[in-house]
Amino acid sequence: MNTEGPAANDGLHLIPFRGLRYVPERVGSLAAVTSPPYDVVVRPDGLHHLQSADPYNIVRLILPQATTPGARHQQAAETLNRWLDEGILAADPEPALYVYEQRQGELLQRGVIGALALSEPSEGVVLPHEDVMPDIVADRAALMRTTAANLEPLLLTYRSTGNATGATSVIERTILRSPLLSTTTEDGFSHRLWSVTDPADLAEIRSDLSDRQALIADGHHRWATYLRLRAEHPAPSPWHYGLVLLIDTARYPLRVRAIHRLLHRFPVADALAVLGDSFRVRRLEAPLPEALKALADAAAEGNAFLLAGDGAFHLLDRPDGRLLARTVRTDRPEAWRTLDATVLHSTLLDDIWRIPDTPEYIAYIHDTAAAVEQAERHGGTAVLMHPVREEVVRDLAREGVTMPRKSTSFGPKPATGLVLRSLTVG
Repeated sequence: MNTEGPAANDGLHLIPFRGLRYVPERVGSLAAVTSPPYDVVVRPDGLHHLQSADPYNIVRLILPQATTPGARHQQAAETLNRWLDEGILAADPEPALYVYEQRQGELLQRGVIGALALSEPSEGVVLPHEDVMPDIVADRAALMRTTAANLEPLLLTYRSTGNATGATSVIERTILRSPLLSTTTEDGFSHRLWSVTDPADLAEIRSDLSDRQALIADGHHRWATYLRLRAEHPAPSPWHYGLVLLIDTARYPLRVRAIHRLLHRFPVADALAVLGDSFRVRRLEAPLPEALKALADAAAEGNAFLLAGDGAFHLLDRPDGRLLARTVRTDRPEAWRTLDATVLHSTLLDDIWRIPDTPEYIAYIHDTAAAVEQAERHGGTAVLMHPVREEVVRDLAREGVTMPRKSTSFGPKPATGLVLRSLTVG
C-alpha cells in the first residue's frame, strides 16, 4: 500500500487501496451479507435478523457476539481471517479508489471510497460536528486494532461548485462501465460499485480534492477511533489513513434527518407532569405524518419537540426564555444555543426531567415509527426531533463548535460489507 503522506495538510488526500470484497460465488447473495452501519442496527431484533440472513453477514465482524469485549474483538478477528482463508472475502488485485452509487426511486447518491490521510480537527481539513462517547471510541478502537481492518467507511461530505469536473467527472465517466458489483438490499436501495485504477483518473481526483474541506456526516466515533490508532503507530503507516466515502453534496445532496430519543421507564404522563409553564403543550389526536407536519411548522418558529408513547402526540414549543437563559450555556454561538438538541439536553433532560444521558436511560433511534412503537410497547417516552439544516451543521463545524451527540442523521448511509480495507494487505 502507498503510505506516502500529502505534502501539506491543506486539503483531502485520498489514496487507493486493495479492497477486501465478498466473492459472489461463495455467498448466498451480496444483499444478504450486507448490513447498515454498526450504530444503526437495532439490537437485538435487527442483529438476529441479519445474522440469520446469511452465515457470512458482515454483522459477525462489526457486531461480534461474546461474553466479554476482548472475546468479541478476538472472535471478529478470527472470523475475518477464516473468511479470507476460505475465500469468502478476497483482496482486489491492485489498489483502487471505488466509485459507489446508491439509488432508491428519485434519490441518487454517488461518491468515492478511498483511504483518507488522517488530520486533526485543528488542521481544519476534516470537520467533526458532534461530540463522541469515550467508551464507544475505546470499543471501536479495540475492534479495529484486533482485526487490523477498517470494516466500514465513514461518510464525509464536501461541496464543489457543482460542475461536472474533477472527481465528479471521473465518477460520471466511470458509471458508464460495467460495475464490479450490483445488488439491491431489502430497504429498496440499489448499490453499485466500480474500481478506479487509471493513473489519469486518480490524478484528476487527487488534484480536485487537494484544496477541499470535508464535514463528517456519519461516523464521528470511527473518526475518533482512527485518530487514536494513528497516534499508536509511527509514520509512515497504513494506520495513518482511514476508510471513507466522500460525497460532493453540491452534486448529490444528502438527506438530513433527526435522531430521536427514547426515554426508558419514563412515561409520557410523568414527562408532561413536571413541565409546568416551561413550554406550551398541545395534545394532537392525529396520525404520525400529520403530527410531524405540526412539529415542522412549530420548529420553523423556534424550539419544538413531539412526545409520544401514550397513544397520542404532545407538541412542546415556545419554551420560556428565562428558563433557556438559566439552563443553556452562554459561551457558545447563538446557532448552537438555539439548536433543538441543545435545548433538549440542557433544559429538558438535565434540568427538568433530570435524566442521565446513558444507555440505561436513553436510546437513540433513527426511525421515527420505530421510536413511537417502542415507547408505546414499553411504557416510555419518545422525543421526536425535527432535522437540522446541513448549512447550520457545516457553519458550526467551521467555527470549531460541536453539536450534542446524535444531533443529525445524514443519509443514505453506505451499506456495510461492500468493500473493506485491511491494514495488513499490501
